[in-house]
Amino acid sequence: QVQLVESGGGSVQAGGSLRLSCAASGYISSNYYMGWFRQAPGKEREGIASIGTYCYTTLADSVKGRFTISRDNAKNTLYLQMNSLKPEDTAMYYCAAARVIVGGACPRAPADFADWGQGTQVTVSS
Repeated sequence: QVQLVESGGGSVQAGGSLRLSCAASGYISSNYYMGWFRQAPGKEREGIASIGTYCYTTLADSVKGRFTISRDNAKNTLYLQMNSLKPEDTAMYYCAAARVIVGGACPRAPADFADWGQGTQVTVSS
């Protein structure tokens, strides 16, 4: 059983920064890819960043240049550094983990992930 717990969300003004963390417990291989998603009210869940040992990091165009995904395998923790936040970044943010190893581009579709956290809210005011 894999458990993922996000933290670090909150309210911030436009232009500000936040760092989200996702602590993983249970059996999760450091070789599996992990990712960050977000979902705003009335919108579909969007994969915004993905990272893995054997696949290369991918970022959604909407966050390139502003967000950075990283992972500390020793701490079983996934991070999302968010800079230059915009009101349109307001959403519930989720971390997710796969149970497979892939090469090429790290996937970002929800169907490519097996385990999910409960989410942490990020609100950006103008």
